[in-house]
Amino acid sequence: MPLILPPNHFQKISTHAETAYPNECCGLILGRQNQQTKTVMEVWPAENAWQTEADEYWPEQKDFTEERRYAIPPELMLKAMKYGRERYLSIIGIYHSHPDHSAIPSEFDRTYAWPEYSYIILSVQKGKTIDFLCWSLDHNHQFQSEEIIKR
Repeated sequence: MPLILPPNHFQKISTHAETAYPNECCGLILGRQNQQTKTVMEVWPAENAWQTEADEYWPEQKDFTEERRYAIPPELMLKAMKYGRERYLSIIGIYHSHPDHSAIPSEFDRTYAWPEYSYIILSVQKGKTIDFLCWSLDHNHQFQSEEIIKR
C-alpha cells in the first residue's frame, strides 16, 4: 500500500536522522489509512531509548548500542495512541535510520516489526541522508517494499 509522505514531514525525518548520526534515530508516523493508501499527517521524533529498554526487553541484544539498534519509549507510544484517538489519527508507521548502512531492514528489524505498520528506513552516510525506503511485513513476516509518494 503506498505511503503518502508530504515533503515537510520527510524533511523532519531526514533532519532527525542526520542530527542523530552516528546513532540510529527513530520516531513515530501518525496518519490515516484507507483502502488504497496511508497518508502521513504528523511525525513524532523520539529519543532513541535503546540503552534504557534493551536490558529489560532484549537482554540477548545488550551488547549493541544506539549506533546499531533503536527503541521507542513505551510511554511515547501510549501518548501517541491517545493523541491520535482524539484527532482520528493512528500510528501508521515507524521510522529509523541506518548509519553508514543501507536502507534495507535488518533481521532485528524484521523480528520486532508489526505487520500493520509501514517502516521508513533512512540510509545516513557520513551524516547525510542518501537513501530512504519504506517497508511493510507480509503475511509470512517478510518485508516487502512499499511505494513512497512525496506530495
